[in-house]
Amino acid sequence: MAEQLDLDAKLGAGPKVFSVSEVVALATQALEQCFGAAWVEGEVSNLSTPASGHVYFTLKDASAQMSAVLWRSDARRLRFRLQDGMRLRCHGRLAIYGERGKFQMYVDRAEPDGVGALQLAFEQLKERLAAEGLFDQARKRPPPFLPRTIGVVTSPTGAAVRDFVRVATRRYPARILIAPASVQGDDAPLELVRALGWLQAREDVDVVVVTRGGGSIEDLWAFNDERVARAIAAFPRPVISAVGHEVDFTIADFVADVRAATPSAAGERVVPEREALLDLVMSLRGRLARAASVSLREARQRADDALGRQEAALRRGIARRRQALALVDSRLAALHPRGRLTRDRARLCDAFARVCAASARQLASRRARFAAAAATLDALSPLRVLDRGYSLVRGPDGRLLTDAAEVAPGDRVDVRLRSGLLACLVEKTGRHDHVDDP
Repeated sequence: MAEQLDLDAKLGAGPKVFSVSEVVALATQALEQCFGAAWVEGEVSNLSTPASGHVYFTLKDASAQMSAVLWRSDARRLRFRLQDGMRLRCHGRLAIYGERGKFQMYVDRAEPDGVGALQLAFEQLKERLAAEGLFDQARKRPPPFLPRTIGVVTSPTGAAVRDFVRVATRRYPARILIAPASVQGDDAPLELVRALGWLQAREDVDVVVVTRGGGSIEDLWAFNDERVARAIAAFPRPVISAVGHEVDFTIADFVADVRAATPSAAGERVVPEREALLDLVMSLRGRLARAASVSLREARQRADDALGRQEAALRRGIARRRQALALVDSRLAALHPRGRLTRDRARLCDAFARVCAASARQLASRRARFAAAAATLDALSPLRVLDRGYSLVRGPDGRLLTDAAEVAPGDRVDVRLRSGLLACLVEKTGRHDHVDDP
């Protein structure tokens, strides 16, 4: 171009004057013709991600630097997160940003230098989830010893589900519920999350197995998805991850409660072997019988000891109560009138003995007077009157009658003779000087 300008000057023509836009366009065209789409390697710095979602950064090495932009649509396809200081290989076109006249690279894809993009994304997500505590052993739960229903999240047509079902049902006839989901491809993470949500809504599912067969890191990438990892961590019941072969590790393995090396290993882990279970039951039955026998023997001994203590206490209580009763009885006997009478009688006997001699003399004289009085009383006794033919009459109320007016005709009266009684019916009453003969 410089030669062309010199030629124009020699021919007398004036110099060509370009506008800024023309210069930028020519420079961009020259860049595209020289480089086309190119790979550029450098260190990331000045990383910025505004609200638009576009990513702006600087690529630099020891001697130079240039600006770079990664549009939002291309940034979403990255498996890893850009960071300042990262060594990066960027693919895109070189151009000049016309409004600022700034040389920059429009990146359409990028790879970390020295390590694969997927591996870097794996390490970044693993580090971030570990910092949140999703891998902590304290939050992991053991699977139930004998689950009622086992939920399995996997492809219903893959070899993994066949291996798992074959091993699990051979060990124990458990109920297995398949939640179908893609295990590979762009749609797989969302389908895995939906399958986990469907199993979470079922109350009969006791444990969940997330599984698929082996493959490359790209094949297993759905199980390194952050959405799947958080769905497993939030699942309310134990989750077993059995993804790939024994040497394969995914984020799902770290966040799950238990990792099984293979789908078949998950079948062995999730249910006990029936024969081993029967042996355990028989062993426990024997231990229970022996423990029950020992406990029963000890309980009987304790009961016998307690009964002996109670019997001894009862005997002591009865003895104390008998003594108290005897004391009370003796006190009652002392307070009883008969006891007082006995004591008074004894005192009277003593007094009687003292006066007996004096009384004997008085008794003899009084006996004579008594005999005379008895004879007088005998003469005055009603019985003596009855001996002379008289009688005693008692009215209906039992009182002795002295007047006929005390009874009425029809009353019954009793008549006492010297010998015997007469029960009489009164027919008529009146004065003795007016009573007519019957």
